[in-house]
Amino acid sequence: MKVLQPPGWSRPKGYSNGIVAEGRQVFVAGQVGWDPQERMVEGGFAAQARQALLNIVAILGEAGAAPEHLTRMTWYVTDKQAYTDAGKEVGQAYTEIIGSHYPAMTLVVVAGLIEEGALVEVEATAVIP
Repeated sequence: MKVLQPPGWSRPKGYSNGIVAEGRQVFVAGQVGWDPQERMVEGGFAAQARQALLNIVAILGEAGAAPEHLTRMTWYVTDKQAYTDAGKEVGQAYTEIIGSHYPAMTLVVVAGLIEEGALVEVEATAVIP
């Protein structure tokens, strides 16, 4: 896996501009902040983001993958301000669960998510070398 950083571009904050990788691909559908019994966790945006990341790591494990195999993540949030307000807590959760690996990431603000009460949904792609 190689991070793609064009010469002269500023270093991105908290994500990479691009990644190239070869191997077996794992596609993780959008994960929301619910537990294995599909109960939404309490505690607001940061708690839901933490749970969504835990869910992604659990699914990766089923494929024999780990967080360092992530190549892409797309975050869908219902409230940009809630995301920015929870930035520190989300960053801490990310570091605890994913580590210091930063795949190509996109954040999209949406009008709503399908699951009632969901504030964030994260989908991911990983490549196992």
